[in-house]
Amino acid sequence: MKSANKLAYKLADLISGLDVILKGDPDCLITGISPIQQSQPGHITFLTNSLYRKHLAGTRASAVILAEGDAALCPVNAVISRNPYFTYAKIASFFTDRYDTATGMHPAAVMGEDCSIDASAVIGAHVTLGRHVKIGANVVIGPGSTIGDHVEIGEGTQLDARVAVYHKVRIGRRCCIASGAVIGSDGFGFANQKGVWHKVPQLGSVEIGDDVDIGANTTIDRGAVENTVIEDGAKLDNLIQVGHNVRIGANTIIAGCVAIAGSTVIGKNCMIGGASTFAGHITIGDNVMITGMTAVTKSIREPGIYSSGIVGAVTNKEFRKNNARFHRMENLMERVKSLEIALKELTERKES
Repeated sequence: MKSANKLAYKLADLISGLDVILKGDPDCLITGISPIQQSQPGHITFLTNSLYRKHLAGTRASAVILAEGDAALCPVNAVISRNPYFTYAKIASFFTDRYDTATGMHPAAVMGEDCSIDASAVIGAHVTLGRHVKIGANVVIGPGSTIGDHVEIGEGTQLDARVAVYHKVRIGRRCCIASGAVIGSDGFGFANQKGVWHKVPQLGSVEIGDDVDIGANTTIDRGAVENTVIEDGAKLDNLIQVGHNVRIGANTIIAGCVAIAGSTVIGKNCMIGGASTFAGHITIGDNVMITGMTAVTKSIREPGIYSSGIVGAVTNKEFRKNNARFHRMENLMERVKSLEIALKELTERKES
């Protein structure tokens, strides 16, 4: 396959349509992107973290994306932005590896009966499509993926290699689903009868909105009765577990290794730190930020930043000491109460 990337872009072309100010030469040719501390002529770099400001004066890049407060220190072309990281993301898209791909179905793919596949779609090698599958325009399904019966995939969505989409799942437009993701597997439902666990049928499915990103090896369980729902614009990192009947609100972003138990509702515009865990059947409101490794055991109704656990790593010796103190806390509280009572009695005697 032949790369569809250009070799060089004028700086003016890279920033066209963006809310930025250019101080420098609009005709400067940019051939790539590099970190600010490893930059080279012909490349554009970016400064979004103050820790890297020390590298700005000595940069060898041809241009730097930065905030207005750093522009005076920039020795080369400066792309001044209110949101440098967003500007970088837009410019970086010019340099993403893109390849001309033939449309249509690979000869090694297998298709079930009564499928509707847009002519512009790309179906890779060894893909298996079930019955009554609907695939929209410009959809790309990577090699080795499995699509179940009655699945619908909206236009512009891309599935990387080895994605498993179970039956009756609906995926919106312009979604990106990374390799190893599993969408619509059975939720974790078992009923106990006389000490024996019996599987509860999972009768719902999964609905994924538009512009959703799902990372590698993330799993989203189908609902027990109603559907599991991922709303428009949500971004899920790698290795996330989404239980059955969970609902994730629009534009919420979730970092890797998060586990969300069944029937939990997470609101819109939330930010969830990595390795956090959520108990089932709770509700998280809109605009909530959960810092990494937080255990969320009850509902959160008000916007804000929430944390739990030990803040920061300590030596094992210090951890064991603090842990021992924690387990003596109840005894300490009782002693404090006794001292407060004794102090109160002593004060009353003196006053009388």
